[in-house]
Amino acid sequence: MGNWVKTILFLIGSALLTHLVPSSFFRNLDTMVHEFGHAIITLALSGNVMFIELYADHSGVTYSTITKSWSIFPIALSGYMTASLFTWYLFAAYAKGRQRQGLIVITLLAIVSLVLFVRNSYGVTFLGGFIALNVIVMLLTKAQWIRNFYYLLLAFLCLEESVFGPFSLMVYAWSDPNKAGDASILSNYTGLPAILWAGLFTLFALWCAKQAVQAFLGRHKSKRAYRAPVPSYRE
Repeated sequence: MGNWVKTILFLIGSALLTHLVPSSFFRNLDTMVHEFGHAIITLALSGNVMFIELYADHSGVTYSTITKSWSIFPIALSGYMTASLFTWYLFAAYAKGRQRQGLIVITLLAIVSLVLFVRNSYGVTFLGGFIALNVIVMLLTKAQWIRNFYYLLLAFLCLEESVFGPFSLMVYAWSDPNKAGDASILSNYTGLPAILWAGLFTLFALWCAKQAVQAFLGRHKSKRAYRAPVPSYRE
């Protein structure tokens, strides 16, 4: 079976499976990473991040000021691309057996976002609860299966959200190009259609998803391929 077919099947499967568990709360992880990407690139380009707001409907917004007009281009690109790359990282860490490291990275991003950027009441409440839950899970050293399940839940939610987010952006760009978020900003800056930028976000997300799925399947293939050495005896 081709890698792209496997990727599409994994996306469909993750969408179905993650809707069978109460996962709505955790879907803001992808939004947090998305907005964090905007914030970090803004700061890297000498801009100023005023604050970030995260909402219960899994949307978010970063309020910032910039000193260079051209910087709006990489800043607008950074949100969806950061979320897609982060998904790839989560599965790459899992493939190397570094779930604890991945959870630490997730928690640190949440702490930095809470301390430096997020200011609205829902966003603060979400991050505070999310950080506390992550710490509790990481302290359950004798229940590794719980940590692994929790980690994969977050990873597959990010996988789903990182692809279906830009895909839904294409729908918005088609129906109303002025209400397509980052794609609209890029369209206004470059003169290219918003649906083109939304399509590029989607293609990049699918490529990162393919890398993530390959990492996930590669780990399980290596486990199946391993065989304990059989001792031989000679008289």
